[in-house]
Amino acid sequence: MSQIILKVEGMTCNHCKMRVEKALQGVSGVESVKVDLAAQEAVISGDVERDNLVKAIQNAGYSIVE
Repeated sequence: MSQIILKVEGMTCNHCKMRVEKALQGVSGVESVKVDLAAQEAVISGDVERDNLVKAIQNAGYSIVE
């Protein structure tokens, strides 16, 4: 199991945080998700491809800071 940290751009409120969490939890292979609104980052654990996580966040309406 690996851990991936993504910087998420565009989250402004707790609703945004929950939307990103829900999007990431829907990705196959994700074991756990922790989104920190203040730090603008998501910490994802599981056996999952980074590209799939990025797509899920983008589909939810947010951007990834590379």
